[in-house]
Amino acid sequence: MYNKKSAAAIHDISGLGKCSLTAAIPVLSAAGIAVGVLPTAVLSTQTGGLNNYTYRDLTSDMRPIMAHWESIGIKFDAVYSGFLGSSEQADIVCEFVDRFKKNDKSVFLCDPAMADNGELYDTFDSGFVSSIKKLCLKSDIIVPNFTEAALLLGEQYKEPPYGKEYIKKTAEALSKKFSVKNVVLTGAALDSKSIGAAAYSADTDEVMYSLRPRINGMFHSTGDLFASALLGGILNGFSLNDSCEKAIDFTVHSIMQTVEEGGDSRFGLSFEKCLPDYIKSLELI
Repeated sequence: MYNKKSAAAIHDISGLGKCSLTAAIPVLSAAGIAVGVLPTAVLSTQTGGLNNYTYRDLTSDMRPIMAHWESIGIKFDAVYSGFLGSSEQADIVCEFVDRFKKNDKSVFLCDPAMADNGELYDTFDSGFVSSIKKLCLKSDIIVPNFTEAALLLGEQYKEPPYGKEYIKKTAEALSKKFSVKNVVLTGAALDSKSIGAAAYSADTDEVMYSLRPRINGMFHSTGDLFASALLGGILNGFSLNDSCEKAIDFTVHSIMQTVEEGGDSRFGLSFEKCLPDYIKSLELI
């Protein structure tokens, strides 16, 4: 498609709220990645903390878009899926991965966005969890929070903080169950003062922690921003651990910028002024 790395981002898009595609496109573009988007739905706003938003399902458009792309020979170095609206959309993403990964070195990063704080999102049922499990089986990297990890493993959700033994056991179990080499658990909290991510590689059987001091408050779309920045690092040739560190730094700086500006955090993080430091961390400037 372009003479540089490319990624297909399969998410919904909100007219207001920096989440999903409105986070993935600018972050991956800043990382020097050519982004193709396969939108799953159009919403008036993001959904966290907001009511009465409009929702237009785009399931019927997804396969025709794929057919057109295939007819002009499009392939991608990475596929990145996030919030999906239905089990059918999850099946479509499985098809997409088979048809559009450029080669064996292409990466499929799956953010199994379906739950948080111990609960499945209201719009989903157990059938959707089964569909997400199919996606995880095709993935090279999965980025669940601990609620999603519990659902994927069929276990009871455990409240934080977590011990290192529990975190490794969870990551290892996900890796083995879904035959995925790389697992990044978000919301990894060893105590009440810090939080971040835990990156597990099956190749080394080790967990590396990227933890930062906890910032009080409710900040929407941090997971979308983190996963996008993580993929940006990986596509620029950095290791999983280094990419995780860069993504955590970028996400934390964006939270701090949001707090400093004092805006309405329901509309996402104020990450724009933090992009230059993220780009520098990727050694692009």
